[in-house]
Amino acid sequence: MFRYTLLRTLIFLGCLLLLWLLGLRDRDEMVMLVVGSALISMVISWFGLRRMREEYSAQLAARLERRANRRRGVSDEAAEDAEVGLAPGDDSEPETYR
Repeated sequence: MFRYTLLRTLIFLGCLLLLWLLGLRDRDEMVMLVVGSALISMVISWFGLRRMREEYSAQLAARLERRANRRRGVSDEAAEDAEVGLAPGDDSEPETYR
C-alpha cells in the first residue's frame, strides 16, 4: 500500500510540475493548477496503477476471509482444503493437482 500511495503522490507532483511548466504560474491560477493536477493524476493512476490496486484488493480480501474463518472457528488448513475441494481429514491430493 505504501508503494501505491508513493506512486500516486509522484504522479500528482509530476502533473503539478507539467502544468506549472505549461504556464499556470500566477497566484490567480493556483486553484486551477492544483485541481487540474489532481484530475489528470487521477486518470493516469486509474489506468496506470490498476494492477497494483487489484493485487492489494485481493490481499485484503484474503486477509478478511482468514479473519472471518478464525472467528467462526475454522482453521486455515480446513479453509484451504475446502477451497481446493478436499473433504475434512482427507490427506490425498486434490483433483486439481493430479
